[in-house]
Amino acid sequence: MVNEIIKRNGITFGIITGVILSLITALMYAVDIELFIAWWTTLLSFSVFIIVPILSLSKTKKELNGIFPFKEAFTTYFITAAIGVLISLAFKIILFNFIDPSVKTALLDLTIKYLISTSEKFGVAASSLNETILKLKETDPYSIVEQLKGSIFNLFFCAILGLIMAAFFKSKSSSQE
Repeated sequence: MVNEIIKRNGITFGIITGVILSLITALMYAVDIELFIAWWTTLLSFSVFIIVPILSLSKTKKELNGIFPFKEAFTTYFITAAIGVLISLAFKIILFNFIDPSVKTALLDLTIKYLISTSEKFGVAASSLNETILKLKETDPYSIVEQLKGSIFNLFFCAILGLIMAAFFKSKSSSQE
């Protein structure tokens, strides 16, 4: 059974993570949709998966009086990340599929323009570029199914990050001291 402190902090900080990620998405949508393809907004979202869980792990370790085995540290991180991903996913699904489905077309066009300009800088063959653009047009990266697939990748990435953070935050056993 999961410790109540771990569960409470995981849920609380997971909600905080999800709300922050949803606010970032809402701001990008409200300010300029080109922000969705800017590299630094991806970095900003990524930093949320580092900063908020560090706060969660620190608080949980303190509340557990420094006794924080690897499994509990990972569980705390993963609960936080999973809830954050799910809240953010729900917001994006609602935004792109129900509130303003037309923004998906605009984002696809921006993505293709960015892909073309980047590919030209790196000398990618036109045939390869055309094939990539065709595949991109055939899929709807903002559809419910594609966003669910993306969130599975996000959870896998979070699991790896969680393993690293759990190793850092776990308490030392008496044999390591």
